[in-house]
Amino acid sequence: MKILFKTLFLFALVISSCKGQQKESVKGEKFGKEITADNAIGFAELMSEMGKSESVNTKVKAKVKAVCQAKGCWMTLVSDDPTDNSEVFVKFKDYGFFMPMDIAGKEVIIEGRAYKEVTTVEELKHYAEDEGKSAEEIAKITEPAEELKFMADGVIVL
Repeated sequence: MKILFKTLFLFALVISSCKGQQKESVKGEKFGKEITADNAIGFAELMSEMGKSESVNTKVKAKVKAVCQAKGCWMTLVSDDPTDNSEVFVKFKDYGFFMPMDIAGKEVIIEGRAYKEVTTVEELKHYAEDEGKSAEEIAKITEPAEELKFMADGVIVL
């Protein structure tokens, strides 16, 4: 009995000493591929990287501006800096997962590939409808737009 007690005591001691060495896990809802917050860059750094390249694999922390209100199949990310009007349009790899439709204003960490792409007028109007924009706002869309897009493998909603 003494040996069992000593063994359990040592085991508990070892476990408690290891806890201090573990990484703090990110709390939040996870979608898609399991990702971590480690090495996530900020929105401004993503903009800088995309100024140098047409495509980059990365992990980004940013604020959600809007989410598809039909299914949660896309979202738009923005900077926390109110003077930065840049946006990133995010879709989800292989249409494999969707976002909750009520996360506008929350921060997320996304991992995947950022790239530049021209979006057609038809697509822009479709996304505007998904976002719940008025018929007047949708009618003003008359030109295709080169956009910064992101194909996310995984997302953490913080």
